Amino acid sequence: MEIEIRGAGDIGAAVRAARKSQKLRQDDAAGAIGVSESFLGKVESGAESVQWGKLFQVLEGLGVHVIVDVPDGVGERYASEKMGQYGRAARAEKRRRDKEQQGES
Repeated sequence: MEIEIRGAGDIGAAVRAARKSQKLRQDDAAGAIGVSESFLGKVESGAESVQWGKLFQVLEGLGVHVIVDVPDGVGERYASEKMGQYGRAARAEKRRRDKEQQGES
């Protein structure tokens, strides 16, 4: 089922509904996902300032998938942006390995 998300409150409601449909208490769900009960409570209440990484951890833990519907023509630019990210990450990893090898010499 697709749900239109217009803000943090909509995500919070979707997370709460997903948790409750699985018959999980908030503390049990938080523990299973690996976040604090306080953090899960903030997500469910639609707090505007939550950590993205942890938010996606909660979504994944509850089986909620995020799909972004973008205007026509954005897909090609998105692919280019992702390739740039991969290239930057690969260069950073190479620099890290080179630095480690220099330290071993």
